[in-house]
Amino acid sequence: MSDIIYLAVEVIVGAAIFLTLYRLLKGPTASDRVVALDAITNMTTATIVLIALLSGRFIYLDVALVYAILSFAGVIAAARYLEGGI
Repeated sequence: MSDIIYLAVEVIVGAAIFLTLYRLLKGPTASDRVVALDAITNMTTATIVLIALLSGRFIYLDVALVYAILSFAGVIAAARYLEGGI
């Protein structure tokens, strides 16, 4: 029964990533695109954590942590660039 729940969660997250990808490609401003990219990376991190849970290989949690830190740094850099800073 829990496998069905995990599959449903993955389908919902996949649909959310697809809809956010549309905003990333068609966003009217650069700020919208950066926010969409941040949302996609957050959902991808959640997907990696769910894969770690399902497979029982918790090394993926380290991968998810590094991915989240790098995506946070990337969003901060993009925000600074859009703001006109360094």
